[in-house]
Amino acid sequence: RERERERFCFVPCVSRLSIVDCALDLVLARGLLASGRFGRAAMASHALKLTDLNDFITPSQACIKPVEVKPQTSGKAAKIRIEADGSYTQIGDDGSKTKLEKASITLNDCLACSGCVTSAESVLIEMQNHKEMEKVIAENLIAYQQGRPDDVKLVVVSLSPQAVASVAAQFGLQWGQAMRKLCGFFKSIGVDLVFDTAFSRVFSLLESQEEFVKRKSEGGMLPMLASACPGWICYAEKTHGDFVLPYISTAKSPQQVLGTVVKQPLAKRLGKTPDSIYHVSVMPCFDKKLEASREDFYQEAFSTRDVDCVITSIEVESLLQEKGVDLSSVAEVPHDSILGGTVSETHSHAGGGSGGYLEHIYRYAASRLFNVDVEEVAYKAKRTTDFQEVTLEVDGEVKLHFALAYGFKCIQNVVRKIKRKKCPYDFIEIMACPKGCNNGGGQIRPAEPETPKERFEAVDAVYKSVPVEKPESNAVVQELYSTWIQGDPGCATAVSLLHTQYHPVEKTIIPHLESW
Repeated sequence: RERERERFCFVPCVSRLSIVDCALDLVLARGLLASGRFGRAAMASHALKLTDLNDFITPSQACIKPVEVKPQTSGKAAKIRIEADGSYTQIGDDGSKTKLEKASITLNDCLACSGCVTSAESVLIEMQNHKEMEKVIAENLIAYQQGRPDDVKLVVVSLSPQAVASVAAQFGLQWGQAMRKLCGFFKSIGVDLVFDTAFSRVFSLLESQEEFVKRKSEGGMLPMLASACPGWICYAEKTHGDFVLPYISTAKSPQQVLGTVVKQPLAKRLGKTPDSIYHVSVMPCFDKKLEASREDFYQEAFSTRDVDCVITSIEVESLLQEKGVDLSSVAEVPHDSILGGTVSETHSHAGGGSGGYLEHIYRYAASRLFNVDVEEVAYKAKRTTDFQEVTLEVDGEVKLHFALAYGFKCIQNVVRKIKRKKCPYDFIEIMACPKGCNNGGGQIRPAEPETPKERFEAVDAVYKSVPVEKPESNAVVQELYSTWIQGDPGCATAVSLLHTQYHPVEKTIIPHLESW
């Protein structure tokens, strides 16, 4: 530590030191991480890792950048001038001018600041990569060969519709083709069952609908804020704490709902314990790794997580390349049903590429509370398509006022309005990534000459090509409400199994700033 202190000082980006240009505050750090703006090389690593973990134990108040500082021979302080373009110039005693270099902040630097990811979280994240999945599959093979069937784990993979759309756009496939080919690929390498998280999203939508109607009719905390985005949840817990958390919906995300279903009713149906199932989730977002690592989704009785491993679309592409597999040539295999057998046709949900929470809750609330059947949801963009509004008027009076806010710039505006008690909305669909989940940081990057905009449009088009269904019409979900939940959406059992809670994280100044 003493040697390190001699060579490095840990500079808060908002500090007076000149070699750091300006602040990457916690909001921007979360935004860049969530939207994957650090480039393919940084994000495609096998695991998100921190360096010097012992130096970062608690969440910090500012984004920290380790910067090398050369010893000064004179005891005089340097004079710094800020130029019109925002750059810094050091003025020497003799009048000489030296333009100071800006400090660059990479993904590792961003994560090294525990404001976003603490050291404890980083250890868990290291287990969230496709190498860990391959390791479990290899151990299963060895156990089979050695005659130890009790040591073999059932390997389950769940595919998110957005990740499938990214893979489809990459390989020039239709959504259904990509889904079946991914199922065929995973089963060819040792995976036992493959599910679609559009199925578990039905639970999330139904529970969110009931939660909103209850809040609206009983005077609960409004606006209700969507809870499916882990980047947003992490930001809320670590930045706004107790103030904003009561506004967030408690419904679990589709990933965690399916984790619960896999480790409970599926395990029971197959006669297995939760710890004998290894559940892998394929997602469009790196923050989903953090979500799976939350202690709220850990079963103490069996020492297992609901979702053991999360890999992104990028990592699926890497896995295909490592195996030397051209997905276009893989045989198509239908994915599995949670009740047994396979699924011949998959459905998605209306309302955009982030799950359609706004649209479904809006339609349901309009019908339940005001007896209005909404035929078409009319979105009104406010300056940008990342912030849109929907309004229900009855006899000239506004009854429902909904909004969607994508990206941290829009999120900041929402939180600011809530703090000032000037937020006019009843419900807000919040996502950390601009343009939503189809533009997630874990989605496959385009190769030149294709632009990111063109790739997003291709992914979005594939995603929207999937036939949609009403959540209430899903027979498998209704069967599970009857046999597993033994009640309707929003009942006490459903709340205990399909809802979660949030925890404010106290901010502290890290030890490196004590010398200032």
